[in-house]
Amino acid sequence: MIPPFIFDAHLDLALNAIEWNRDLRAPLAELRRREAHLQDKSGRGRGTVSFPEMRRARIGLCVATQLARLEHDAYSPVFGWRSSAQAWAMTQGQLAWYRAMEEVGELVQIRDRRQLDAHVEKWRDVDDATAARLPIGYLLSLEGADSLVTVAHLERGWHDGLRAIGPAHYGSGVYAQGTSTEGPFPARGLELLREADRLGLILDATHLSDESFWQAMKLYSGPVWASHHNARALVPHQRQLSDDMFCALVERGAVVGLALDAWMIVPGWERGKTTPQSANLRLEKLVEHLDHFCQLAGNARHVGLGSDLDGAFGNEQTPLDVVSIADLQRLPELLRARGYSEADISGIMHGNFLRFLGAALK
Repeated sequence: MIPPFIFDAHLDLALNAIEWNRDLRAPLAELRRREAHLQDKSGRGRGTVSFPEMRRARIGLCVATQLARLEHDAYSPVFGWRSSAQAWAMTQGQLAWYRAMEEVGELVQIRDRRQLDAHVEKWRDVDDATAARLPIGYLLSLEGADSLVTVAHLERGWHDGLRAIGPAHYGSGVYAQGTSTEGPFPARGLELLREADRLGLILDATHLSDESFWQAMKLYSGPVWASHHNARALVPHQRQLSDDMFCALVERGAVVGLALDAWMIVPGWERGKTTPQSANLRLEKLVEHLDHFCQLAGNARHVGLGSDLDGAFGNEQTPLDVVSIADLQRLPELLRARGYSEADISGIMHGNFLRFLGAALK
């Protein structure tokens, strides 16, 4: 039986390549071996993502990010840069890496609906040998808008293939209030929303503060999704989607990608203390978040995967049964056990996001 095609709505591929110095063309075991002696980051030697593993997972298409936030607090543990100019330079370095991967046939950028349809057709029902040779498609997204020196820089991004934008990341940003903050969009943020709307970008509601979320839902007329979010009802934290937020996204025709960061899956997780073993964390817990959303919507058409694997963490902070990104292929059986139909499972693994993109891309 051929494993199902997977669309992953959130992977920080360039961040891993540029800032974590990982050659994602290498086998996963080799990436871990190269980092075995490093202790500068908690996820060192514990990565789960490489191009060979993505192909083994049948992730033929993903949303890949540019991410370079501004850091306002010198003592903050969150990474960042001291000026928007520095952050912009970093995102351009990340873009150059994506281009380099295109040149050697590892990646192919998806900019419009025609390219989307043609790429998905190439991956449809292919065997392992064929999947191992195919380029992985990526849709470019900007996670956090701090790197935009001016709002006019957004159009430059669009011409480079940028098709989605999340205005916020962690903390208070230049253009929006993010995770663990409160408040609305500042004036520059409202200008950014108008420009993103004009360009036809997908607005990613992920990381927005509650007030900024509701403001965006009111003001933004274009397509909206939440690329990597779980349920606040199961893990109470502002980073998660509340039930009314999810229902508002459903009304907009949005799709929400479920994330595999452990602290977003089980309550009470303490970074650096709790382990997947001590929490007995397995993928079934993620399915509980997914099922919660499906019950709210009354169907399975508004959920998918936005794994965020290796998003500044490794398998020290993933479910026990996720050693590699290829283990996302365990999900269909867990969904069948909960009574999800094959049509529902196909939608969750890729179909819901592809339907959304079919309408959102020009």
